[in-house]
Amino acid sequence: MTTYHFVGIKGTGMSPLAQILHDMKFSIQGSDIEKYIFTQQALEERNISVLPFQADNINPDQVVIAGNAFPDEHEEVAKANELGLPVYRYHHFLGEFIKKFTSVAVTGSHGKTSTTGLLAHVLGAAHPTSFLIGDGSGKGVEDSEYFVFEACEYRRHFLSYEPSYAIMTNIDFDHPDYFKDVNDVFDAFQSMAMQVQKGIIACGDDSYLQQIQANVPVLFYGLNENNDFQARNIKVNENGTTFDVFIRNSFHETFSIPGYGTHHVLNALSVIALCHYEEVDVTILKEQLKTFKGVKRRFTEKFVGQQVLIDDYAHHPTEIKATIESAKQKYPDKEVVAIFQPHTYTRTQTFLDEFADSLGRADQVYLCDIFGSARENAGNLSIDNLQERIENSHKISEETIDLLSKHTNSVLLFMGAGDIQKYQKAYENELAS
Repeated sequence: MTTYHFVGIKGTGMSPLAQILHDMKFSIQGSDIEKYIFTQQALEERNISVLPFQADNINPDQVVIAGNAFPDEHEEVAKANELGLPVYRYHHFLGEFIKKFTSVAVTGSHGKTSTTGLLAHVLGAAHPTSFLIGDGSGKGVEDSEYFVFEACEYRRHFLSYEPSYAIMTNIDFDHPDYFKDVNDVFDAFQSMAMQVQKGIIACGDDSYLQQIQANVPVLFYGLNENNDFQARNIKVNENGTTFDVFIRNSFHETFSIPGYGTHHVLNALSVIALCHYEEVDVTILKEQLKTFKGVKRRFTEKFVGQQVLIDDYAHHPTEIKATIESAKQKYPDKEVVAIFQPHTYTRTQTFLDEFADSLGRADQVYLCDIFGSARENAGNLSIDNLQERIENSHKISEETIDLLSKHTNSVLLFMGAGDIQKYQKAYENELAS
């Protein structure tokens, strides 16, 4: 029996892909670094073997799927090539795999993960649906009609996909280590749009997405009146947000979601539009929108006394603004404290002023040292360059984390794409001691 071996199985795309193939009754194993990563929990729950990297993991009768972070010179990839085994890069394998289904690629500079999770939650209640979410969650259903997946624009990897549908949430400048500017990002999304087979659901409030050209219908959603799907009468209450949806200026239905902030309304609108196009029963749609519990590391809450500790992946100025907006809407009577760890030196350098502006919307700001990455672990700036741009901000470390205890009636937003979770863990340990 053929075994699929994943090189770098703990990756945020690799782990859910392994979960999907396992659920579909394929034989799966993988390898990775030994450090604990949150994406491995779902693998362990399925008893999928996760081995330390070594060439001996590679054997005949395997198909090798290699994570994009591991070059051809990696010992396992090299051994697989030496044995003449089929070797696929993650995005190439996924591009072939989705052809078996009505596939929905969820893409955009921000909001991909939350929107993918929400669509999977809704569509899965109406039809057999498999899904791959960039928070490390995956599910394979053997008789799936639909496949919902997160499609990342980094290094134009999403050009390996020819999905039935694409949801495009927004276009913004990010990944400055690869893209030259926002026009370069737009070019990537324009190329992606030409590969979609049935239809595109795009945020019409985004000036770049308004310019998207495609060979298939493009439906626009948003808050502005010229959208095909428009949200009006947005109201916030103790249970979340309620809004009316108008389709081409005709009232359609009233929906409620548990999230707070404009970005959550837009995410829900994109799902409503896709489901309307695919004729999903509106009763199912309303119920599923109301019961969505979110995805990992997106406004994940923990309550400790009068403090709310929130773990969030926000690592771009636009995302930080959205997270702070959500916190202020949900907890209007609490102080909002941002604890931010910048992710990569190029991103920090490129967006220094924008980071300062977005973080300045919090009531208090604490800054952790810059988190490098495997491709970039040093730079010509330090956290001091950001601190000097934010009035009354403070540096913080695991050793000084107890500073946060003075913010009694507060929301503590631990934000970042690196290892910001260790700071929250250190604070929780401080509170427990």
